[in-house]
Amino acid sequence: MSTSDTPAHRIPDVSDLRPRSQLVHGGIRRSSFDETAEALYLTSGFVYGAAEEAEEAFRTDGLRHVYSRFRNPTAAMFEDRLASYEGAAWAYATTTGMAAVFAALMCHLKAGDRIVAPWGMFGSCLHIIKTIAPRYGVTPVLVDGPDLEQWRAALAEPTAMVFLETPSNPTLELVDLKAVCDLAHAAGALVVVDNAFATPVLQRPFESGADVVVYSATKHIDGQGRCLGGMILAADARYGAEVIHPFVRNTGPTISPFNAWVLLKGLETLELRVRAQTEAATAVARFLDGHPGIARTVYPMLDSHPQRALAERQMAGGGTMVSFEVAGGKAEAFRLMNALRMVLISNNLGDAKSLITHPATSTHARLTDEDKVRAGIRPGLIRLSVGLEDPLDIIDDLDRALKGM
Repeated sequence: MSTSDTPAHRIPDVSDLRPRSQLVHGGIRRSSFDETAEALYLTSGFVYGAAEEAEEAFRTDGLRHVYSRFRNPTAAMFEDRLASYEGAAWAYATTTGMAAVFAALMCHLKAGDRIVAPWGMFGSCLHIIKTIAPRYGVTPVLVDGPDLEQWRAALAEPTAMVFLETPSNPTLELVDLKAVCDLAHAAGALVVVDNAFATPVLQRPFESGADVVVYSATKHIDGQGRCLGGMILAADARYGAEVIHPFVRNTGPTISPFNAWVLLKGLETLELRVRAQTEAATAVARFLDGHPGIARTVYPMLDSHPQRALAERQMAGGGTMVSFEVAGGKAEAFRLMNALRMVLISNNLGDAKSLITHPATSTHARLTDEDKVRAGIRPGLIRLSVGLEDPLDIIDDLDRALKGM
């Protein structure tokens, strides 16, 4: 059959699908070949039939693909699919989660601004806010995330931005999203939420008033430890196009089309994986909670978590992460980790494989001792990312390691 005989290309209307179906069909862009799997447009640039076409493409910026640093068809499918699931009006995929965080902050902040954030967050995020932002004349104000009175005091004066994680990495502290968004907006602040731990499956920050949501897509969205990626999503399409996009377009934290394709395929199973991992994490947390070898277990849906009521109000599950503390500090934490047979030692998370790390010497190693104390990073603290193995095998592995202590 000649090219001219090819049936007219159909673009399916998936706008009314339920969220789980959007993870499979949202943002689809089929080529003239009508492929089942999304096409991988591994190209840096695009061609034009005439110089006038190129002129028009650059004049109407964004209406046509002109360069993959600006936008790429495969990346656009990834962006549109996650945006449709998240309920965002605008999205942009980045090289890494930290590239997403940095761009979401620095596209808006300027000299003389204040940014308010909690102590409880990933080490690199804290470094940006506490160390890098002040170099550009931005004043950081750090609070204890669960303490609403500290938020209220910090936001009693004009503020440009609020940045937060909830649950936090690695102490699983929660921030009251609705209350903080209301306080932030009253202070004139834009609210950026890192939702990587909860995932869009379990928490919807836009529904609580967040303006921007960021992800390390390297984690649950990929979910199999294959590649890096990040995402910035905005509630306001105009803000995304006029504030975020000029920053990322000109600074270049653009995702590779191949990575975008891998992450796009990861979205198809995101909800199934996260729900299964959350169910397993709940079982693991219950096993660890009150175990004689464990000094403290932290999981949002445990009765022992001081913010369980808040977790039930703003999350659809406790998440895939469990943190716990062993008596005896670093030495006993290392002894337990080294005794595990199946659970792997790695600083990554959200993987199909269960992964365990010691935050004080890995993800938060570069924090000062004082900052570690403020962030709740104790020497005996261990972070466990629960995978897709049989929960009983994870529990058996932990039980064997604990019995050897």
